[in-house]
Amino acid sequence: MTAALLPKTVVLVGAGPGDPGLITVRGAEALARAEVVVYDHLANERLLDLAPETALRICAGKSVGHCTMTQDQINAALAEHAAAGRSVVRLKGGDPLVFGRGSEEAAYLRERGIPFEIVPGVTAGVGATAFAGIPVTSRGVASAVAFVTGHQAPDVPRKADSPSRLDWSALAKFPGTLVFYMGVTHLPTIARTLIQEGKSPATPAAVVASGSTPVQNVVVADLATIAERVQAAGVRPPALLVVGEVVAQREALAWFESRPLFGLRIVVTRPREEALRSAATLEAMGAEALIAPTVEIRAIEDHGPLDAAIDRLDDYDWLVFTSSNGVRRFLDRLLELGRDLRALGRLRLAAIGPTTAQALAAYHLRADLIPPSFRSESLAEALGKVAAGSRILLARADRGRAILKDELSAVAEVDQVAVYRNLDAESFPSAVLNRIEAGTVDWITLTSPAIAARLHAIVSPEARRRIGREINLATISPVTSSTVRELGWNVAVEAPVHSWDGLIEALAAHVSRAVPGT
Repeated sequence: MTAALLPKTVVLVGAGPGDPGLITVRGAEALARAEVVVYDHLANERLLDLAPETALRICAGKSVGHCTMTQDQINAALAEHAAAGRSVVRLKGGDPLVFGRGSEEAAYLRERGIPFEIVPGVTAGVGATAFAGIPVTSRGVASAVAFVTGHQAPDVPRKADSPSRLDWSALAKFPGTLVFYMGVTHLPTIARTLIQEGKSPATPAAVVASGSTPVQNVVVADLATIAERVQAAGVRPPALLVVGEVVAQREALAWFESRPLFGLRIVVTRPREEALRSAATLEAMGAEALIAPTVEIRAIEDHGPLDAAIDRLDDYDWLVFTSSNGVRRFLDRLLELGRDLRALGRLRLAAIGPTTAQALAAYHLRADLIPPSFRSESLAEALGKVAAGSRILLARADRGRAILKDELSAVAEVDQVAVYRNLDAESFPSAVLNRIEAGTVDWITLTSPAIAARLHAIVSPEARRRIGREINLATISPVTSSTVRELGWNVAVEAPVHSWDGLIEALAAHVSRAVPGT
């Protein structure tokens, strides 16, 4: 085997119980290097965005009652891609070694001489219960916890010497918390068996469905009635059954469902890199974030004009940035040319808003001017007061509103250079479009007139009819709202502070007012 085809390491990564923010740093780093990702149904697909766009993504399925690939096929795929010299990540819900069959996959690879690494994940028995406000151990209440598979019913006969046979009598007497994975299907027989073996019918119990996700649903009862309550609530897998006195602490410790955007399904239409950061904000507030970029950020094809502007930096008094993308692209090119930040020594820097200023701060630069309102008109007015008679360089996208250059040109000498391309997305993600057409989306966020116009252009007529009516729109500024209304859509929320944080704060305030008692 040539060096180029030596097997690469297969990394078995635990994806956590559902919230994409629970991936470990090591797991995220493995995904960032992946050339192939084989992922399970229970692994949040948002995590696939951490892999390079060029990475091959293979859905292995593995949901209850439905498997896109058999375990043998999964094993073979891992080995095949690794043997071909590709970096492979096996992305598994929860932790790979807790009811995840990770040990089987690792053994298969070892037998074939393929190196592997195991990156632990937050298992559902710890993660989903924490999001439900149920501690699996608690001083004076439970000092032990048992993780148990509920995949097979207790009343199914098994061979006495089966190594996987559960001792239900011992479980009923266990002096701590019982956490059953995959226990909803057989919940009635599990509860009945525990009671028959001596567990008190009054023992607190809970079922946590889709834990740590925006559709988390928690049903609490006693062991005698939990199955009936769960059936009445229509709970479906994936779900955990928790049995023990710790369940009584949920009333005091529940926190996730009180997040300001809990349960809302929100589409983010910003360029992908920005959308990923924006999605994390929404998810921290309890929402489901659906990423659907309508514009793309790309490198400029001809660096000549930008390089010439960098060579002439000493000719300018002000360097003006209108986006964080502009900051990164301009300064990265400066460094690529062998220059450093001393090239900006005599320049004063202007940023259109705090997000752009934060991008400058990442390079240890401070913005000398940030307008009170984060829009081109306000930036032009603020600069006009302090930069009259100066030479100004605008570093921006290759397209966009010309108002900043036009207004400043009346009082100063202004040059403009494109530092990145702003392109229309060729298509809209089909999974998100299907959600919009089905009406299973609550909000769409719009952060520029170009994004709004492109959204209108690329969605289907059915989606277009729902948007702005059944599906609410939240906009970042009056300029964006004006474009939205010209397109025939209604605006439900407009950010008074024209930034992404301002938009989310306005959305949260609107939702809070709409919920009685908040």
